[in-house]
Amino acid sequence: QVRLVESGGGLVQAGGSLRLSCAASGRTFGSYAMGWFRQAPGKEREFVAAITWNGASAAYADSVKGRFTISRDNAKNTVSLQMNRLKPEDTAVYYCAARFGAYSEYYAHYDYWGQGTQVIVSL
Repeated sequence: QVRLVESGGGLVQAGGSLRLSCAASGRTFGSYAMGWFRQAPGKEREFVAAITWNGASAAYADSVKGRFTISRDNAKNTVSLQMNRLKPEDTAVYYCAARFGAYSEYYAHYDYWGQGTQVIVSL
């Protein structure tokens, strides 16, 4: 069982930065690949970024590549998403998710989810 709690969302102007964090409970955090997804009003949940259990490899959606960076600290049971050069189209609720084994870009493959944190990017 893994419990996930996101933080760090908020309101930011276009071009600005935010850092999202996800704190995980459970002794087996290091066994899980972690992902970030987002969902805007009226849209489906979409993949943002994912990272392997040991942080050795990561994947990004094309829309955020070069602007967002995912990282994790297994000693602290946390995964972070550094978001730079934010755009209004990045506005969404951001969720972190855990998947036992390899990471995936498909949200249905994830086993545990946080409650989400709202990010609003204004012009």
